[in-house]
Amino acid sequence: LRFSCRRWGGLVQAGGSLRLSCQVSGLPFDDYAIGWFRQAPGKGREGVACTDSGRGRTYYEDSVKGRFTLDRDNAKNTVYLQMNSLKPEDTAVYFCAAGRGGAYYFLRSAGNGMNYWGEGTQVTVSS
Repeated sequence: LRFSCRRWGGLVQAGGSLRLSCQVSGLPFDDYAIGWFRQAPGKGREGVACTDSGRGRTYYEDSVKGRFTLDRDNAKNTVYLQMNSLKPEDTAVYFCAAGRGGAYYFLRSAGNGMNYWGEGTQVTVSS
């Protein structure tokens, strides 16, 4: 099992955009809910966006709705997180994870029960 996660871009100012990608190999990708989670310094982990297996629904944390978009490409075993209108409070380490179960539950539980986790990717938004 391997997570290949990448940040497309570097340090970004408030109002800017950034794209994350995560390719997962070694598991039946279509059968897993895939999500993005984040952890800011001194805070607990929280869900950002999570999509059900196959071509299921995608759910977003309230503070990122309308700004972030999760896209899932099952043919490439890859999920993307397009982040627009970034704010300093979006600064965190972002993690990709895969789990068998409902995306809505995984999002609301901050990833509890997710089976596999990738390494974190730092996102820093300056004011």
